[in-house]
Amino acid sequence: MAMECLSWFIHKYLFHGPLWFMHKSHHQKAKSFFEWNDLFAALFAVVSLFLMYTDRDNLGYRFFIGLGITLYGLIYFVVHDWFVHRRFKTFKSNNTYLQAVRKAHKVHHKNRGKEKGKAFGLLFVRKNLIKKD
Repeated sequence: MAMECLSWFIHKYLFHGPLWFMHKSHHQKAKSFFEWNDLFAALFAVVSLFLMYTDRDNLGYRFFIGLGITLYGLIYFVVHDWFVHRRFKTFKSNNTYLQAVRKAHKVHHKNRGKEKGKAFGLLFVRKNLIKKD
C-alpha cells in the first residue's frame, strides 16, 4: 500500500514534472518496443537491489524496503505493461477490478501532455470506474 502511494506521488510530481522529458515517451505512440520511460524500471531495480544487498546479512529495514520496491515493480510490470498496455499479448482478463484498472489508465492517457493529468495511481481506482453487473 505504501508503494502505491509513493508511486502515485512520484508519477504525479516527478514524472509529470521535472522528469517529463523521459516519461513523455510513455504518453506518445510507441516507435519501438522500448521507450525512454523504461529507464525508470531499471533505476528502481538498481535501488532495490542495492538496498537488499547492503542489508543482506541482518535483513533489516533496508532489505525489506528493497524487497517492497521489487515486489511492487513485479506487480507493476504484470498489471501495467503486460495487462493494461499489452506489451505482451498473452494476458487478458474480464475481471471487474482489472478492467477498472485498465479504464483508469486510459483516463490517464487521454491527456497526452504533461499538465492536467488524472488517475496517477495504478492499483487504486475510483469506484465509479468499476462496472456494476
